Amino acid sequence: MGKVILGDSINEIKNIDTNSIHLILSDIPYGISFDEWDVLHHNTNSALLGKSPAQSKSSLFKTRGKPLNGWSEADKKIPVEYYHWCSQWAADWLRVLKPGASCFVFAGRRYAHRCICALEDAGFIFKDMIAWEKDSAAHRAQNVSVVFDRRHDTSNKEKWSGWKIGNLRPLFEPVLWFMKPYKIGNTLTDNIVEHHVGGYNETAIKNNPLLNNGIEICSNIIKCKTEKTDRGLHPAQKPVSLMKYLIELTTIEGQIVLDPFCGCGSSLQAAKELSREYIGIEINKEYYDTVCKRLNVN
Repeated sequence: MGKVILGDSINEIKNIDTNSIHLILSDIPYGISFDEWDVLHHNTNSALLGKSPAQSKSSLFKTRGKPLNGWSEADKKIPVEYYHWCSQWAADWLRVLKPGASCFVFAGRRYAHRCICALEDAGFIFKDMIAWEKDSAAHRAQNVSVVFDRRHDTSNKEKWSGWKIGNLRPLFEPVLWFMKPYKIGNTLTDNIVEHHVGGYNETAIKNNPLLNNGIEICSNIIKCKTEKTDRGLHPAQKPVSLMKYLIELTTIEGQIVLDPFCGCGSSLQAAKELSREYIGIEINKEYYDTVCKRLNVN
């Protein structure tokens, strides 16, 4: 059984029964103004999501985000606003999970700590941070010498040759691993017997040929190959094999996987292929239609 819901997950999740979900797996908005759906703060500025001359020529970064230093003092509040946004749904995520169940969140590198604090404040246990090592990543760092060349500043161009502005190539993404607390006085093994969640499946990891090439098996570093089918449906699309890994790690067949920000449905596709039940929620009608077509539901 699979179900995809069109709507705002902050409201729609309130209709899901308490203690009914075995795993939450979600690639949430990162709050870095990547696209309209990723703007989660109030200080939008007129230039935000516009185009610079360089971006008009780029196929990778088509719109303008905010620089790290911001454009105004109000931009310094963006991390706090992201925390408050996460806090709007964190308590309901905790409510719907079974005791001892896992919650995996793709939250981005810049504001992952704010998501951690929001979920901890809601009652989650922050269990671990998994490093997903990607096989490729776009790099947007700019040579400082190019900037000085445009300014006809030969002296500084030579002085700062080899220096760049921006970040290192982002080949790693954090996957935050939370757990819902289980009954005080019980052991985790007791919880596994009662609710069928709480442990992790080492055998499933070792038997997956698509993962961990060159990396120690059963570590908190995952190397996952991105296939051609993992592109083109959503700008933040994640590999189905990565979602399968996380689902097999913490659930068994027939259990329910929930993705409150399901995007193009990679997590739901993975759940379906692994004979898990699934519930997805998506606010964007275009992506909702993509998910329904992809999964042949609704």
